[in-house]
Amino acid sequence: QVQLVESGGGSVQAGGSLRLSCAASGYTYSSHCMGWFRQAAGKGRERVAVIYTRSGISYSDDSVKGRFTISQDNAKNTVYLQMNSLKPEDTAMYYCAVNYQRRDCQSGNIEYWGKGTLVTISS
Repeated sequence: QVQLVESGGGSVQAGGSLRLSCAASGYTYSSHCMGWFRQAAGKGRERVAVIYTRSGISYSDDSVKGRFTISQDNAKNTVYLQMNSLKPEDTAMYYCAVNYQRRDCQSGNIEYWGKGTLVTISS
């Protein structure tokens, strides 16, 4: 059974930094892509950033470009999200996502989701 274990959420002031981690386990083969999505209170889930395992190519939402960086450690089946220059509007539950067979992570067509880690940014 696939498990995604997220860590690194918390509360910081605006301008601060956090680093999220997500370790995937329970699947025989390497993932096709992994990523981070977020959902703020009263809003729908939105993509933050995704990375494709073999190529290392990543995509980030315009709202986080230049501030957030997604990276991966393939040996550990782990994806990271370094978040800098955090803003109050970044406050949300952040979810790790992984696809093993589906080819597209960017659209949100995700096979497995983590339980989420809460990020709260105060002004």
